[in-house]
Amino acid sequence: MRQIAFVLLVTLACALCAAVDDPHPSVSGEAYLPAPTTQLPHVGLERLFKIERPTYAVHDQNGRMFFLEQRGRVRLMENGQLLDTPYLDISKKVTLDYECGLLSIAFHPKFLDNGYVYADYTATSPNLKTFISEFHVDPASKQIDPSTERVVMTINQPYVNHKGGQLQFGPDGFLYIGMGDGGNQRDPHGNGQNPQVLLGKMLRIDVTPRQAYGIPPDNPFVENKNWAPEIYAIGMRNPWRFSFDRQTGLLYAADVGEDLWEEIDIIQKGGNYGWSVREGRHDFKPANPMPKTIDPIFEYSHHGTSASITGGYVYRGKKIPDLRGWYVFGDYSQGMIWAIKYEDGKVAASGVLVDSRDPSRNAGPKSIQPSSFGEDADGELYMVDNTLGWCYRIVPGN
Repeated sequence: MRQIAFVLLVTLACALCAAVDDPHPSVSGEAYLPAPTTQLPHVGLERLFKIERPTYAVHDQNGRMFFLEQRGRVRLMENGQLLDTPYLDISKKVTLDYECGLLSIAFHPKFLDNGYVYADYTATSPNLKTFISEFHVDPASKQIDPSTERVVMTINQPYVNHKGGQLQFGPDGFLYIGMGDGGNQRDPHGNGQNPQVLLGKMLRIDVTPRQAYGIPPDNPFVENKNWAPEIYAIGMRNPWRFSFDRQTGLLYAADVGEDLWEEIDIIQKGGNYGWSVREGRHDFKPANPMPKTIDPIFEYSHHGTSASITGGYVYRGKKIPDLRGWYVFGDYSQGMIWAIKYEDGKVAASGVLVDSRDPSRNAGPKSIQPSSFGEDADGELYMVDNTLGWCYRIVPGN
């Protein structure tokens, strides 16, 4: 099944199912949700529109929603309508190959004053790199001039998978960057635990300087010359989507697994999340001595086929009251959407929101592959499907 899935996903040039490139057998079993289960409210998936290989959804401080296309275009939804002219088009620069492409954008916390927008994309210049770039636009405009680009930083990439690619500003005003280990299989270069490279890390930078970027003075390793000062946390394999809970400020990250385990972490400053000496809560390539690592708050095993976790958001909207405070996430390969309730330092409950195989929980579409989630200004949630191209809003359901 994994080999079949791999051929299919390569054919579709999926941006994120990193686990399918692993030839090792999956485990089977029914333990998707090891935490205590509860009956969650029914939800629906409201189809909005179809675009080309969507990778992300995000809102600006005007309340407008934006949907990204992997090829390098940002589409603007205004008053419920998708505009024909792209908000940003850098498709001539972007390298589109497997998990490469335009992966996320983030609006500066003071966007309404300064008009700064940041993008994470891959380009070949001359070798493959991740670009973190800043663009400038009138905050009320419906289109960004690509010539306003200021390259903030670049990171060399050895392979075409495991890019991470998430940008998000934290409550502290700094820019957080999720970086995968650079790809191939089993972290062949040991990037996950290498403190001198930026791959396999959660980074935090200050975009205030007008040349390059600054290092936040309280980054955990700024005083250690053996560590890259941009590093906020270490030991990530492919953090495909992270988010801050807008109420508590906790940083949730979903890290795509290799052989057996998908995981959700609460990222702490200076934390080591194990890859590649650990996969989830389990030894993977043990080192001697073993570093001190932080176990995920939640993990689940691959279930008969390969799996690829897609991180989401803690729901803080108003339209689905019984879902408030639940972290909503999905699995690209399995075509499911779940939620967990994290409180008092542990996952207290879990449940299924959408299961394409269960008529009582299929939320409308017979088949989905959640490739990314989004959140609007009111805390309502969106989901995009990179394979089929549909963009959805998560709404109350029967």
